[in-house]
This record gives sequence, structure tokens and C-alpha cells, in this order.
Amino acid sequence: MKKFFEKAQQFGKSFMLPIAVLPAAGLLLGIGGALSNPNTVSAYPFLDITWLQAIFTIMSSAGNIVFANLPIIFAVGVAVGLARSDKGTAGLAAMIGYFVMNSTISALLSITGKLAKDNLAGAGQGMAVGIQTLETGVFGGIIIGIIAALLHNKYNKIQLPQVLGFFGGSRFIPIVVSFTSIIAGAILFVVWPFVQLFINQLGSLVTSSGVIGTLIYGFVLRMLGPLGLHHIFYLPFWQTALGGTMEIGGKIVSGTQNIFFAQLADPNTEHYYEGVSRFMSGRFITMMFGLPGAALAIYHCAKPKNKKLVAGILLSAALTSFLTGITEPLEFSFLFVAPVLYVVHALFDGLAFMMADIFNITVGQTFSGGFIDFILFGILQGVDKTNWIYVLFVGIPWFFLYYFTFKFLIRKKNYKVLGREDDEKQTSPTNQVAATERAKTIVAGLGGSQNIDIVDCCATRLRVTVKDESLFDESIIKQTGSKGIVKKGNGVQIIYGPQVTVVKNEVEEYLGQLD
Repeated sequence: MKKFFEKAQQFGKSFMLPIAVLPAAGLLLGIGGALSNPNTVSAYPFLDITWLQAIFTIMSSAGNIVFANLPIIFAVGVAVGLARSDKGTAGLAAMIGYFVMNSTISALLSITGKLAKDNLAGAGQGMAVGIQTLETGVFGGIIIGIIAALLHNKYNKIQLPQVLGFFGGSRFIPIVVSFTSIIAGAILFVVWPFVQLFINQLGSLVTSSGVIGTLIYGFVLRMLGPLGLHHIFYLPFWQTALGGTMEIGGKIVSGTQNIFFAQLADPNTEHYYEGVSRFMSGRFITMMFGLPGAALAIYHCAKPKNKKLVAGILLSAALTSFLTGITEPLEFSFLFVAPVLYVVHALFDGLAFMMADIFNITVGQTFSGGFIDFILFGILQGVDKTNWIYVLFVGIPWFFLYYFTFKFLIRKKNYKVLGREDDEKQTSPTNQVAATERAKTIVAGLGGSQNIDIVDCCATRLRVTVKDESLFDESIIKQTGSKGIVKKGNGVQIIYGPQVTVVKNEVEEYLGQLD
């Protein structure tokens, strides 16, 4: 189980690089697509200015191209995320491998006479980087990304005979990945049609399960959060046929998020895809209303002498959840001291997804369910397309549901949440190190530079694989301002919040100085 956690956390964090691209692309497409849409211009005539519409059109096009090429972005991103060193070579090899894989599939379709002349969608085919191939979507990119990373980690230091010495080391990686991608393409040519059939049937099963299936989806998604494995769970629904398939503008589009953004750029869209209400929109209810209610409950349950101290912490965490949809800073304030509260939170989150499904709320998102995405993909799109008004109708009661439930349970069970610690415990460590010493302290807490195998991060967590778990010292790590720690075997996740990329860069620079 420990080994599984270590591998799963590496796999999960490898998604974060391509996912991190989506907010910027989504903002461009959201603003540009919404404000250049003929229906929006008709409703708001002051937008009908030639140069202004030109800017919006360029923004929409710039954002749309990212979503149109997600498979190759994921191929490169996963390879870079999983590679242990020389990540640039791994990314380049993955890109080459993706070209080769799809070209192989296209050649085999042509040889066997299965290359569709028209109705590509009906034949399970599509266009990828200008190549007509099987519609493997993001799965194809992820497969090649994994292959490239595995081969890179195994062969990036290979030594060839002297006559071939030039092609040794990192130069060998694109070569071996290319040949392996031919084999992968041949296998996918045979296997993928059956996978497509299975995914379509599984998607139909999830869809046919109704609102109960949506509740289970939301609950499982939230329960995987502390382990950092939630990306693995929701990504197939967002990016593959598991989340639905729809023909838009003559092109077949798979995955809830991809369908939403394709519809966003389509002026003929009257109401966004119903899958958005099942796999996305519930987040806005929880992150904008539910968790801020929980934060207020924790504040009111704090000891009077601690309220001033915890107010700033909770306000910051609640605003982070409300504005950006990043919930870890708040969730980890009660997860470890009162796990029952987290289970209740996960249940309420599942119910929020169910309510979004019932009211057919179709507010999409790029990254998470915060106020920024709510404005762009809800309010600016109009009530008729998104039913965004129901987020408020459900969200306000949800605020009080969280508030009164958390307040009751905290006082009933005397949970030692923030501000209720025993007197001998401090709300925040008094010996917290200075920012200039943070990287050095983190390395020391991880058992020293020689004990660190892999350092990376996701949106809020520093993800580290250590060689000897017994050398890990949690008390030292707590001095660096961490909001929580998850440890399974040699896999360690240290929660810092949205500024974690700065922390990761500091650690990598410090380790580089020690080499």
C-alpha cells in the first residue's frame, strides 16, 4: 500500500503541469468567447466596437488552441512531471513519441482500409496535430507521457559503444521513445476500439445512475483530496469520453470540460452540456459558500483569547476558497484533528454536486470552483445557458448547513480545531523559521539532501519521495509554516497552499547549491 501511495502521488502530481496551463487558457477563452459571442454583443451593444471585438476574438482563439491540443500538452506535461532529471529531454521525447504514435495508427488505418472518408466521429476517429487517427484524446497523450518518462528514467545515462557514443545518454531517449511509440500505436490500433466501446458504456452507466451517481462522484472526489489523488479520479470525466461525447461545429468532442469550452466558442450554444452540472458545478456551492461557513463556525468555536489570532488565518483560508476554489488551507485546519468533520464535509460536497445536477447548473471551470470562474463561466454566460442563479439559491443555505453542523459537532465532541487547542499547545509555532532559512529547514526535516529522491509540487503541496522514511522529522517541517503533512511510506506531502511553487523552487535551488 505504501508503494502504491508513492507511485500514485508521483502520477497525480505529474498532471499538475498541464492542468496549470488551463486557468490562463480558460481566462482567455472565457473572456474572449463570452464577450465576442454574437448573443452577448446583441445584449450589450456597447461591446460592438471593431477593435474591441478584434481583441476578444484573438483572446478566444488563443485560449481555444490550448484546449484543442490538450493531448500533446498532457503527453509533454506527464513526461516532464514523472522524469527524475533532464526533464526537457523527456518532454521533447514525449512530443516526438506522440507524433509517431498517431502517424502509426493513421498508417495502419490506411493499410487496412479503415481510414474514414467522412463522419470521422462515427468511426471513432479524429484529427490530432494534423493527423487523422483514432480518437484517443488525453488518454493517448498520457500513455505516451508515461512511456517517455519510464524510458527516460531507465536509459538517460546509458553508455553505447564508442562508435555510437554520440547517441548515448539523453540523446538516446528520443530514439528509443520513437521506436516504442510505433509499438504503442500498433497496440492501440487493435485495442483502442474496444476501449472506446467500454468507455462509452461506462459513461452511459454513470449517466443512467442519475443524481445518486453524482452524489457518489462528489463524495469520492472529496475523500481522495487528502491523499492528493483526486486529480486521477476526476480527470477522465473532464477530459475523456467517460464524461460524455458531443458533436459541436462538425467535430466530435469528448470530456465534460472539453465539451464546455467547445460550446463556449460556439455561438449556436443555447444551454451548456448537462455533464457540466454533474462533474463540475457542485464545486461552486462548496467552495464559495460551504467552506466559508465552516471557517466561521471554527472561528466562533475558538477560545476567546485565541479568536484574534485565528481570525486572520481563517479569513485568508476562506477567501482563498471563495475566490480561487483552492480549499486545502482551510480543509487541513480540521482534517487531522477532527477527521469526522472532513467526512461530513465530503458528504456535503457530494450532496452539492447532486443539487447542481438536480437544478441543471452548468457553470464550467478551468481549475476549481471559485468566484473568478463563477463570474467568467456563469454570470457572463447568462442564466439561460448556465442557470447560475441557482448557485446562490443553493449556496446560501449551504453556508448555514456547514456553519451549524460544524459548530454543533465541534462543541459536542470538543474537537481541538484551530483556536481550541489545550493551553500547552500553540495555535501557531513560536519557533517558525525565517523565510530565508525555509529551504534549509525543509531539507533537514526530510533527512538531509542525501535522503531526498524526488521533489515536486502540485497546486498546494510539496510532494517528496525520500529514501529512508525513518529520517523524516515532522517537528522540523512544522517550523516552515506547513498547514498539514500527509505521509505514506516514502511518499511525503507537505501542504503550503498556493505559494508552494515558490517553496519548491527554494528547495531545488538549495539542493543545487549542495551538489
